[in-house]
Amino acid sequence: MKTTKLDKMVKGWFIGNFEPTLCKTNSVEIAVKTYQKGDYEVAHYHKIATEYTVIVSGRVKMNGVEYRAGDIIVMEPDEVTDFECLEDGTQNVVVKIPGVNNDKYNSIAP
Repeated sequence: MKTTKLDKMVKGWFIGNFEPTLCKTNSVEIAVKTYQKGDYEVAHYHKIATEYTVIVSGRVKMNGVEYRAGDIIVMEPDEVTDFECLEDGTQNVVVKIPGVNNDKYNSIAP
């Protein structure tokens, strides 16, 4: 049995084709992310991957829409979203399929 700690991973990402990882693969990327109120990611999109975000606790705003614990957001390729955390300690799980390095693009999709 192998164990580690989530805080040893980069920004919560623990499965995917990057280092460190528990499973090096291009099939999927998985993260457990924790945010503080006011954390913000500029509008971005993926050309290849579909991104699934599960809000585990807290509240976030994406594209002006508020989501809370239990909500699941599916972002298809070329769909643009920003991300703003509305509560300290907000946690989400993010799954990207397939796992594609350098598939995050800022601003507006083509």
